[in-house]
Amino acid sequence: MAAISRLSLTDFRSYASATVEPGAGFVLLFGENGAGKTNLLEAVSLLSPGRGLRGAALSEMARQSGSGAFAIAARLDETDIGTGTEPSAPERRQVRINGAPAAVNSLGEWLSVLWLVPAMDRLFTGSAGDRRRFLDRLVLALEPGHAHHSTRYDAAMRARNKLLAEGPWDEVWLDSLEAQMAEHGGAVSHARMRTVKALAPVIWEVAGDEFPASRLDIGNVTTTNLQARLAASRKVHAAAKRSTHGPNNEDLIVYFGVRERLASQCSTGEQKALLIGLVLAHAELVARKTGEPPVLLLDEVAAHLDPKRRAALFSRLEGRGQVWMTATEAALFSGIGEASRYHVEPGILAPA
Repeated sequence: MAAISRLSLTDFRSYASATVEPGAGFVLLFGENGAGKTNLLEAVSLLSPGRGLRGAALSEMARQSGSGAFAIAARLDETDIGTGTEPSAPERRQVRINGAPAAVNSLGEWLSVLWLVPAMDRLFTGSAGDRRRFLDRLVLALEPGHAHHSTRYDAAMRARNKLLAEGPWDEVWLDSLEAQMAEHGGAVSHARMRTVKALAPVIWEVAGDEFPASRLDIGNVTTTNLQARLAASRKVHAAAKRSTHGPNNEDLIVYFGVRERLASQCSTGEQKALLIGLVLAHAELVARKTGEPPVLLLDEVAAHLDPKRRAALFSRLEGRGQVWMTATEAALFSGIGEASRYHVEPGILAPA
């Protein structure tokens, strides 16, 4: 894994065409609200498996009045990776590695990306689904194969739910789907647990007054006899129109340090500090495990921190890989030394 040395966009969001060649450290983007700063971060996030930091439909990403498709290309050392769509298939994502077609999940083998966006400020008080997606992003950076198991589990679960809803039931086909759910679901749950366990000591190592430590746990884990539980719960799941067993029901539970207070019960400021501390710990863990830190995307983070915490964040991130940050004013990046700086205007990206 490596930093992005060149990023090119074609018909992506507000950009008809844009190219940037950032350094390996801080990449600072500043401009007015609506200028397109987050669009750039979203483009980088799509160079990893998943739906990107907005979770938007692919058809929404193509520039209005453009070709009806989009392309994102990046250079990593000696490797070229890219993703995008074709006008004839606006909801089908394509990936290329050094010009050759590749699976979307294979992106995780080349680039590890993690992000913090304003919407994640509600992570601890929001839905369990949001927290699962956040946890899976942490897992992916350490175990790229996690995407394969997640995809296979979700596909089998959707097929089973459809079969249960339609009836009459094909018992043999249900047995097969439940076996797949047990196999891939077990892999998903165990990968999540490995990540939480590996993070625990690192969280305490990097914690400080500005970004306190947290304790993580996973709720509703079902890894034992999952296939048997699914088979025994068919009528219940048919009535509920969903599976109530398996990794789709798990939840990431976060506590505030040694206080054993749920993060959801903390103040907004405490939750923000906990979240940043968790991301910093994860970035450190990835660097130790893979030899390369992940690419971090921090959208408007500096604006929501007091000067002391802002300075502490910049100090922690210095020399720890490529960090893309956005702000409405360049002054919010005060205290950062060497960096790639860009002024963003609607559809335009210029070195500053």
